[in-house]
Amino acid sequence: MNCKKTLLILAGGLGTRYRGLKQVDGILEKGSPILEYSIYDALEAGFNKIVIVINRFLPGNYLERLRNISVQRNFELVWVYQEMETGVPANQNISFRKKPWGTGHAVLCAKDVIEELFAVINADDFYGKEIYQLASEEMDSGAISATRSELIAYPVETTLSKNGRVARGICTLDHENYLLKIEEQTSVRRENNVIVYTEKDINVEISSDTLVSMNFFVFHPAFFNSLETYFTDFMRSSPSPEKEFYIPVAVQNMINEEKIKVRVKSSPSQWMGMTYAEDKIMLKNNIIRQIQQNRYPEDLWN
Repeated sequence: MNCKKTLLILAGGLGTRYRGLKQVDGILEKGSPILEYSIYDALEAGFNKIVIVINRFLPGNYLERLRNISVQRNFELVWVYQEMETGVPANQNISFRKKPWGTGHAVLCAKDVIEELFAVINADDFYGKEIYQLASEEMDSGAISATRSELIAYPVETTLSKNGRVARGICTLDHENYLLKIEEQTSVRRENNVIVYTEKDINVEISSDTLVSMNFFVFHPAFFNSLETYFTDFMRSSPSPEKEFYIPVAVQNMINEEKIKVRVKSSPSQWMGMTYAEDKIMLKNNIIRQIQQNRYPEDLWN
């Protein structure tokens, strides 16, 4: 059975380490940014609605470009702004905050425009073609419900940057590949030929095939209800000016409270990203190779 499927793209970040708006930075000369490759792959896999969470710095002419693409390719396009005050309890002072509240808050901003099964991705991650097909098949199979979600994860070795530390959700699974624990670590890197992250000033080594979350989750819309509750709790805890509310934290809370089971599958695709400006050349070369293999047209939309 083919069901309605939404791809939710999180594009509200400010790209501090990238030093620019990577959401709209074309990979090839005068070409499409990563999020358009994600849209292209999702449409090929049977997704029919695209929701994009954006910030106020995204140029209006780029939004018009996306609108024209949606008309040309006949899919539903919705964008919502990640406003600082969305979901914040009334009368709470947030004047100290200088950047968005994080990925969990970004998803919450789309609560009023998604009523169907949806997959979540980051705008600045290139997930690869096959992962969208896998997600689409899982949605159609009936595997996703209010009490069962999926995470399509990647071996940590394939997700590192040569240009600095990265944030990854490190997964611990049970014998049936259900998620037991997901820990967001913000300092994952390769050091002296091993992969480590730093926790409480101690370097922790992890194996190269450890699965990590790149925020490719598949959810039932009931997820929004728990997300809203957890974000309210987060705000009432008086978070520090730099603290963020992550999707994995909400997922972990739901697992701990036995509200949900999350099946983890290893991605069949190669991940690439642009955490740093220097990462772009590797992604560009990868896209060129895939164009040469006829996996993408040179111009996605013409």
